[in-house]
Amino acid sequence: MLLELEDSQLVLVDYQERLMPALLDGPAVLANAVRLAQLAALLRVPTFATEQNPSKLGGSVPELAAALQQAGACVLSKMQFSAVEEGLGEWLRPEPKPVQGNARSLPKHLQKPPPGSEPRGTIVLAGCEAHVCLLQTALDLLEDEFEVWVVTDACSSRTERNRDAAFDRLAGAGAELVTTEMVAFEWIRSAEHPDFKAMQALIK
Repeated sequence: MLLELEDSQLVLVDYQERLMPALLDGPAVLANAVRLAQLAALLRVPTFATEQNPSKLGGSVPELAAALQQAGACVLSKMQFSAVEEGLGEWLRPEPKPVQGNARSLPKHLQKPPPGSEPRGTIVLAGCEAHVCLLQTALDLLEDEFEVWVVTDACSSRTERNRDAAFDRLAGAGAELVTTEMVAFEWIRSAEHPDFKAMQALIK
């Protein structure tokens, strides 16, 4: 099973100014998060980010904030560790808008949702800390019947043990574990894709 670009949404969890310096491999993890946001902007993947208690931990790191703006990301401030508890699920799977007017009087093509308007059910997820906010968000998304793909080289905790324990638990719960380059090449699929060279430039 490969990632489907047209069914994907990207969620980046808590890459914040006062948190990142304390994390294992923080600069490399942040660089991959920025790449993911840039890829999402390039390929028009809906993008979301979260910030845990930003008054204490600061906002998103500036280089990521710039990439999120480029991707047109929605940013959710939260106090709960799971972003789903703060309404992320409703952002990822919004309620369908009711059909306006009398359905019988509408042309047939307006009586059904247009192609491509169905919610995207695959969540490409990365963030910090892996064993707290990322883990709890991922488990809640799985419970809400999303497919969850965790980008391991864009995730971190303060210790290797906590990070790896999170990956073990996520895999056992049914999440797919991938890397940034796996996401990029599965979204593109072919060297003939019009954005292939731009994608290569981002990951090199």
